[in-house]
Amino acid sequence: MRLKQRPEDFVVTESWRFDDDPQGAWRVYLMDKQKLTTFEAVERICSRFKVPRADVSYCGLKDKQGRTTQLVAVKGREIDLQDADLRLKAMGRTRAALSARNTTSNRFAVTVRDLSQDDVGRLPAAVAEVHRLGVVNYFDSQRFGPLKHGQGFIVKELMRGDFETALRNVIAHPSELDASGDAKVKQFWKENWGQWTRRNPNPGAEKYEAVIKWLKKSPSDFRGALLRTEPRWRALQVFTYQSWLWNEGVRQFLRDVVGIQRLVSIRYQAGSLVFPRELDGETARRLDRMSFPLLGPDSTFTDPQVEKAAMAPLGREDMTLASLAVPRTPEIHFDHEERPLLVHPGRLTVGDVRPDDLNDGRFKVNVAFTLPPGAYATLVVKRLFWWTLEPGARKKEEAAQAALAAVPRPKKTPQQMHTERKETGFLARKKAAKAAKAAARETAAAATRAQPRPKAKPKKR
Repeated sequence: MRLKQRPEDFVVTESWRFDDDPQGAWRVYLMDKQKLTTFEAVERICSRFKVPRADVSYCGLKDKQGRTTQLVAVKGREIDLQDADLRLKAMGRTRAALSARNTTSNRFAVTVRDLSQDDVGRLPAAVAEVHRLGVVNYFDSQRFGPLKHGQGFIVKELMRGDFETALRNVIAHPSELDASGDAKVKQFWKENWGQWTRRNPNPGAEKYEAVIKWLKKSPSDFRGALLRTEPRWRALQVFTYQSWLWNEGVRQFLRDVVGIQRLVSIRYQAGSLVFPRELDGETARRLDRMSFPLLGPDSTFTDPQVEKAAMAPLGREDMTLASLAVPRTPEIHFDHEERPLLVHPGRLTVGDVRPDDLNDGRFKVNVAFTLPPGAYATLVVKRLFWWTLEPGARKKEEAAQAALAAVPRPKKTPQQMHTERKETGFLARKKAAKAAKAAARETAAAATRAQPRPKAKPKKR
């Protein structure tokens, strides 16, 4: 299974609401972006129009990979931006800054590629499982970008009071996977660490201007320099570590409550996640009703099983709840929050199975659904195709293909070769295409039959 081979393979449309006020100080725009994070898009707006970061607000963070639309608001001025990868459309004005509360839901349209015939055949059963059980509301790989780029959890350095190492990871740790100008900016500061009077000649260096300006004045005050970063970015560093603790705690909870024999495991950026494939009625109702805590120093528990599971990853890190704090820095803090354990995708539909135009001999399928704010569409898709992401799944498939290729084939007679050419000619290909479409229709029909039917309303007497 492959996701996001093209930007149009992953489309997100945000549903929102805001109180329109012609006299409001905030001008609201619909932002359409491709291959940009929300932070990168906001950074471009601020840089292009010389707008302070505090004067730009938005509803939530959208994925870099794919095409997404969301609301953004700029305080005090009208702007116009129509780049190829970033466009703004004026929607009105409002009195208050936008926040996550303005998002009501997100609609996703995802093209899943590089599927085998076996993958397609297993899909209807997986759709039925998701309808019946929902999806565990984990945080997916997008939340853990610093791990991908070798920075680790930056907030852990802050919790240890090592502000210099944390700042190095922020402004002087270029990623080998990053081909953008930001990597060159970070490479410069990596080579010139401590030489704060030097001018960074690379485009985009202004992103860290407030940090460098502080270090010119106070070269050893790395804590003060970190507090010159964007507040929402700092909060995200805390939330990233909280998200990992949540994932690890929920994984332990499911192992304890459901049992490993009824769980399947898939890989992701920060390790592995487990999902139930079957549940008894009582357990299903319990999981459906419950939430699981994002930990803070003030977290309390009423369920002993939740407490045991939630504290397990902290114990492995040799930490306690009191460890979730940054010394002498109340501006960076952990807040307790409850997150639903399960999410149920709304209006889940599966399109026709078609030949994959990007992967020869494979298939693709379109999946569409709606999720509440904060839930991850990629996890819904991964749950639908869980067997392709099991630990060792790729090696198993490669081994099967290698074994098939190693089977000796007998030499063909001229008559056999003539027959084979006829079977692979134009008419044969048209016949095969017709059969593939029929199989796709049958798969889509099976997925529809697997969906639960609405209960009939009782007749009035």
